[in-house]
Amino acid sequence: MSEIFINGIGAVTPQHTHDNARFLEHIEIYDHNNLRCVNPNFKEFIPPMELRRMSRIIRMGIASARISMKEAGVEMPDAIITGTGMGCVEDTEKFLISMIDNKELLLTPTSFIRSTHNTVGAQIALKLKCHNYNFTYVHRGFSFENVLQDAIMLIREGDAGNVLAGGIDETSDNHYSISGRLGFWKDKPVRNLDLLKERSNGTIAGEGSVFAMLSNVKGEKDYGRLTDIDTFISPESHLYTKQRIENFLGQSNLNPGDIDLVILGYSGDIRYDEVFDTIRNSLFSGIPAAYFKHLCGEYYTSSSFAFWLAAQILEKQFIPAVVKLDDLNPNGINNVLIYNHFMEHHHTLMLLSK
Repeated sequence: MSEIFINGIGAVTPQHTHDNARFLEHIEIYDHNNLRCVNPNFKEFIPPMELRRMSRIIRMGIASARISMKEAGVEMPDAIITGTGMGCVEDTEKFLISMIDNKELLLTPTSFIRSTHNTVGAQIALKLKCHNYNFTYVHRGFSFENVLQDAIMLIREGDAGNVLAGGIDETSDNHYSISGRLGFWKDKPVRNLDLLKERSNGTIAGEGSVFAMLSNVKGEKDYGRLTDIDTFISPESHLYTKQRIENFLGQSNLNPGDIDLVILGYSGDIRYDEVFDTIRNSLFSGIPAAYFKHLCGEYYTSSSFAFWLAAQILEKQFIPAVVKLDDLNPNGINNVLIYNHFMEHHHTLMLLSK
């Protein structure tokens, strides 16, 4: 099977991630539970006249896609694949509010047109004048992982050489309020860097856009390789999860001891974090561990932030102190395992290698 190289990556998140030359040098600290993206200068990626008509999520998507393409030196991808759990939330809300305010009369269709989940992928293609394969996955906590699986199949089956693959979601005040009623978020404001110290139900909300240029050809600058990926739903026990991880690593002829860093999806929600403690103690004792949701918050495609983090760590051979769960330091970083779940339902595994 052909290898899948990460030739470029771009990220717009609640941290200063849009400049890949600076790897978490400055950390944004939040004292509330609804994290919003730190925006780059969008005029560097989008003409000002077009920018004023674009919603926030489209700006985020185009900017992160452009960054990854520029790094990879690719002007036209063979495929554009996007994953999102909620799509264009703010445009959806604008249309629904307009329906209510105008009693379903004299409605402008713009917000409705831009509210569809495939809007981001479509806008990227329009900007590039790309007529190639374009697909959007809307599979809740599996959205970004299904993007990567599709990209792997396209590349290995010879249908694409360069695939622009991304995960994107945005939050809003209304979405935060509604999902909060379902018990998603913490009742009281929490400082994001103290997320794991707050032993209570709920977590903090987030958003972000991460796009990667994947290829079967090693580029001049590579972040590493996407070795394998796996997903499973609502495991019956922690023992099943442990066995699933062992089998997953075995497919790449690896043992838990071969992993140099494990990135875990701790969210600070005591209802759902126990499995990470179990896996860490039973499989990866003595192996450096990291976490990431205190930097980006929780959202359906938050694993894309972990993907960005793992790729940066592999390329720079450096683990920032802000993501460390311990004081362990590997001699070299060759294999990074990401284990995440969304609300204990959607469980995902990603293996990245140098």
